[in-house]
Amino acid sequence: MNVKLDQPLGRVAYINAHLIDPASGLDAEGGLLTDGEVIADFGPGLFADSVPEDAKVIDCHGHVLAPGLVDMRVQLSGSDFTSSGRAAVAGGVTSAVCLPGTDPVIDDSSVVEFIARAARKAGLVKVYPYGAITKGMAGLEISEMGLLAEAGAVAFADGIATVRDAQTLRQVLSYAATFGLMVVEHAEDPSLAEGGAMNEGETATRLGLPGIPKLAEVLIVERDLKIAELTGGRLHFAHVSTAESVAAIRQAKEHGMSVTCDTAPPYFSLNEAAVGDYRTFAKLSPPLRSEADRGAIIAAIKDGTIDVIASDHCPQHEDAKRQPFAQAATGGVGMETLLAITLELVHNGHLSLIEALGLITAHPAELLGLEAGRFKKGAAADLVLLNPDQGWKVDADQLNSKAKNTPFDERPVQGRVLRTVIDGRTVFDLKT
Repeated sequence: MNVKLDQPLGRVAYINAHLIDPASGLDAEGGLLTDGEVIADFGPGLFADSVPEDAKVIDCHGHVLAPGLVDMRVQLSGSDFTSSGRAAVAGGVTSAVCLPGTDPVIDDSSVVEFIARAARKAGLVKVYPYGAITKGMAGLEISEMGLLAEAGAVAFADGIATVRDAQTLRQVLSYAATFGLMVVEHAEDPSLAEGGAMNEGETATRLGLPGIPKLAEVLIVERDLKIAELTGGRLHFAHVSTAESVAAIRQAKEHGMSVTCDTAPPYFSLNEAAVGDYRTFAKLSPPLRSEADRGAIIAAIKDGTIDVIASDHCPQHEDAKRQPFAQAATGGVGMETLLAITLELVHNGHLSLIEALGLITAHPAELLGLEAGRFKKGAAADLVLLNPDQGWKVDADQLNSKAKNTPFDERPVQGRVLRTVIDGRTVFDLKT
């Protein structure tokens, strides 16, 4: 499994490292020193003369040492933090933001505190909760967003549901604007998507599967942007997947609106052809789109329209995927492949390494106001050591996650997590 849990150490010197910190622009050979749970020092000249005698030495052998990854969209299976935590640290994720569809739903401040306690008990990835926009995520009654934020909710979402009613969304965004809170939307018109199994188009027709039109996403994006403009609310779109969606968001940004968005690795690395002959691991929400849409998502990442890449980790029981395609559950696990698939943007010449790492470290942390995703003296020593060029093949059966439903099964990739450190403790080491 390669997941380990060390006790907090005294001082640890990471030598011969390629330091990359997207938040500050640091990209240089150097070293980093941790003292207990925090970063004591770092920089290009560190350890040039000597290493502290009382420090344990970890030789990075020229590999990249970066802030731990921050994954802003994770669905937890019930309240099982152990399986998700093992998957997270194996993928270099040190901070994960979980959607409110836990058991119980995060629509009350006591549940926020329960989630925090459960995550601490598991002792792996740091978990930050979204609060539910509406009570029970039912789309009817607005939750006590102010109280949830006070308790520790970092933003608000209704999981994989869209706020159906425009008037309700107007009230939500107006209320959120008062407190400076961010509202996260899964943009999909349920009346257009209901009964659909994959992207509407030639492939769906050939396979005889009911389609979900791109309009289902675009219509909600355009509606929500109008309401956000009216209310002044802070709006974020999750896992955008269509050319028209990113065009609308780009225009809104150009007009100075407080709007941001993320996408997930499947939407810039796969298209609807991955469904193949009814491959249910490729049944996602939103569905995999056309090759033209995939190209538009890459372009939007390159020009900054898309602010963040999130795993959209959605574990499903094996039996839920071993169904006829139309009846199978949607979603794929993603934390263990987040780094490698993101680095495809580097290997294919779309982004520099520091730009790509920024999308999964500093950018999501800044968006959510988390003390994470950057090197800072005195800050928590949450680190990832990685080899961006190491090749491997994704094998669903070898994933640390209890659920194995990855759309990237058997895909050759480049970029491997070698070590994950949380609060100065090594919680994952590829060698062990």
